[in-house]
Amino acid sequence: MDDIYEVIPTLENESFLLRAIDLERDLNDLLKVYSDEKAVPFFNSDNCHGDDFYYKTIERMKQAIDFWNIEYQKKYYVRMAIEDKSTHTAIGTIELFNRKADDYYNNCGLLRVDLRSDYETEKHIIDILNIIIPKAGELFGCDKIATKAISTAKNRISALKKCGFQPSEYFLIGADGTKYDSYHIMELK
Repeated sequence: MDDIYEVIPTLENESFLLRAIDLERDLNDLLKVYSDEKAVPFFNSDNCHGDDFYYKTIERMKQAIDFWNIEYQKKYYVRMAIEDKSTHTAIGTIELFNRKADDYYNNCGLLRVDLRSDYETEKHIIDILNIIIPKAGELFGCDKIATKAISTAKNRISALKKCGFQPSEYFLIGADGTKYDSYHIMELK
């Protein structure tokens, strides 16, 4: 497979497509995700310098997408649109990168999944995870994958367990020394 920092692949199953974000095509759809007050609490903003990912205007959403593209060009992480194939709309984003750190989460694919609240269901989350998990090791060279799920994210936690994740006993240590909890981890084969 090509270097993901050269070409973002399109990954899919029967229900969803993971692909590069297209500003013109996805801007309005993603604003519906990031302005969804019910969805925002489930987004992982750990170590994101105070960004809570709650965007109320087209301009702020555009700034976020532009920032994600800059970070991708710097090879910090890959953020992809999650498209519902039945409606041809972006219903969220997925971010993944190989984290290099002096804690338990070194050489770990750190996964962020931001979904519109009506997609925060066990079935949808499992469908989306089943697209990215089998490719994570190959695409990012990591030996495990971790994602955050707060205690109130019952559907997400259930989906993670069904996909093989276990709650982690370790804190993720941020760049400023902040300790973050509520991570779930899966060893990759």
